[in-house]
Formats: sequence, structure tokens, C-alpha cells
Amino acid sequence: MLCYPHGCMSGVALDGKRIKEEIEQELRPRIAALRERKRAPSIAVVLVGDDPASQIYVRSKIKTCAELGITSIDVTPDSKISTEELLDIVDSFNRDSAIDGILVQSPLPNQIDERTILLAIAPDKDVDGFHPFNVGNLVANRPAPRACTPAGIIEMLKRYRISIAGKHAVIVGRSNIVGKPMALMLLHENATVTICHSRTRDLAAECRRADILVAATGKAGLITANHIQPGTVVVDVGMNRITNETLAMRLVGYDEKRVAAFRKNRQILVGDVDPQAMQQISSYYTPVPGGVGPLTIAMLMSNTVLLAEQHLQ
Repeated sequence: MLCYPHGCMSGVALDGKRIKEEIEQELRPRIAALRERKRAPSIAVVLVGDDPASQIYVRSKIKTCAELGITSIDVTPDSKISTEELLDIVDSFNRDSAIDGILVQSPLPNQIDERTILLAIAPDKDVDGFHPFNVGNLVANRPAPRACTPAGIIEMLKRYRISIAGKHAVIVGRSNIVGKPMALMLLHENATVTICHSRTRDLAAECRRADILVAATGKAGLITANHIQPGTVVVDVGMNRITNETLAMRLVGYDEKRVAAFRKNRQILVGDVDPQAMQQISSYYTPVPGGVGPLTIAMLMSNTVLLAEQHLQ
């Protein structure tokens, strides 16, 4: 535990796995009802190429589908597939009434126009919530599939009874996948929202204004003790696999188990926030791994069930 001018802090870890299990338990009767009335919810997952991180993530999604009784169809085209060929695959799923959701795993190979593929997915099968039609529904706060990671974060904060209304939320990162939808969702929960990015002046000062700090930059350990005011709720969205020993020791050198794991595997998974600073200064924090990651998959399942219910209606 570290002590600061404002006092000594020791944050409470937010358990993403527990919240994921809660959400899945709530989905089970809805899935059973769909099976009784018509059929199980279904999702088509397209994984192009052999990116290791994407493969792990897709396997986890498929495993969760099997556990919940959601039908999953897996397509793994060759990494040299063209945009036109991938569009044909997406179109076939759009036209298939037995498919409720379509997920094309990113990143895609360089020869594929990712935006064209995104726009080709039917909005009522956009299980990721990335289509401009569904983003527009998010802006207007209308029902629609929501981007999974920020939606999962909102669920976690609510289920831990962490107050959002009236709080100052600072988001570091402005991606279409996390940063921008996260800002809108927090705004809809009546937070005052600041978005920071690579051009932000004095990032540390902006972050220290936060009651809720969301880090989604993809840069390992970017957020340090200097960015966190005591008592902040820190949500670390980063998933960075690092192999640099100097950086690894700076971030996890205090933890003997993680040091041993790094020396065994010569790599380790860390977030965007210095983990020791996050644990010792925050009031609540999301560990990496085990924090935000499980919620992304839980909300993907939730979106799939929602779309299946809408299709049944």
C-alpha cells in the first residue's frame, strides 16, 4: 500500500469473470424460451487469417456459445481472400434467416477494405454494434446492439453499485470500438465526459480530474501514478502482450508470481495502466487479465440473444 498526501489507498478489484457469469445466467432462460418458440440464437463468426490474438478470442467466443446453447457457425477464409470474396460470405449470412448475428473478427488483412465489410453487415445482424445505423441509435439512446466492451463496462459499474450520474468520467482513447461509444454510454448515464487522445495537452492533469478513468489506448503502462487521483475508479481496457523485459519489470516487478511467469514464457499480458499504481491509488480497478475482457464476450452473447428475440418478433 502506498500513502499519498490525501491518505493511504488500496483499491478493490472488479471481477469481470463474476459479472460475466451473472450475465450468462440471466441469458439462459431467454435462450431456452427462444429454443421453445423457434430455435436457438445463432451467430456466424468469420476469422480471416491466422492472427494469434484473434484466434484465442474467437475460440473463447465459440466456447461460450457452446456453454450457453447458442449456435455458432465458424468460417475461416484464407488470409489472401479479397474484399469481394469476403463480401460474398457476409451477404450469404445476411440472407440466411437462421443467422441472428454476424461477427467479422478484426483486424483484417491489409488487402481487405474493413469499412466496406462493416457497412455490408445488415444492421439487424450487427452483433458488434459497429454499423453506423446502430451507432446512430446509440447517439439517440434508442434500443440497438451496443459495442460490447463499453457496454460490458457499464454493466460492471452498475452491478458493483458504482455511481455514474454526476461523476466526471475521463476516457483516454477515441477509437470507434471503445473510446467513442464509451463516452456516449457514460453520457447517457448522466456522467460529465472528457475524451483524451494523442493531441491532448497535459494528459496527466486531465486524467487526475477523473472520478472514473477509462484507459483504452493500446499502449502498455501509459497511465501511471501521476495520472490517477486517490479514490478514482480505474477501468483498464488495455490488453498488451509484451516481451520487453525492462518494460515488464517496470510494470509487474513488484509481483513475484508475474515475474516468474514472464521469465518462464518470455511474455506477459498487461493493460494500459501501471498495475501497481492502479491497485494502490484507486477505489476500484479492473485487473488485466480478468477485468474487462470477460465482459466483452458476455455482451456479445447478450447482443446475439437480443437480435434473436427481435427476429422472432
